[in-house]
Amino acid sequence: MKPYIVIVHKDENSAYGMTFPDAPGCFSAADEIDDLFAMANEALELWGEGMREDGLPIPEPRDFEALRADPKWAEQLKAADIVIAVAAPWAERREAAE
Repeated sequence: MKPYIVIVHKDENSAYGMTFPDAPGCFSAADEIDDLFAMANEALELWGEGMREDGLPIPEPRDFEALRADPKWAEQLKAADIVIAVAAPWAERREAAE
């Protein structure tokens, strides 16, 4: 499974804010750059649990080029301070079970 792309923004005197284009409603923040991956992973895992509990489908992540071509996300990607990719925590568990 492709990883989820995370757009990271940092305003002066604020935490790093994270937006997940292919995980609607999922967001997170981290005070330190070293915490970005841990916080993004936790947010994605909680979002996925909530989607499953609500009986909603979990959207497949798009690759970076598909997101750059999407007018809704192109400008945010250009303005991002950092862009990271995070594997879906549930995909790792599924692969381990197989």
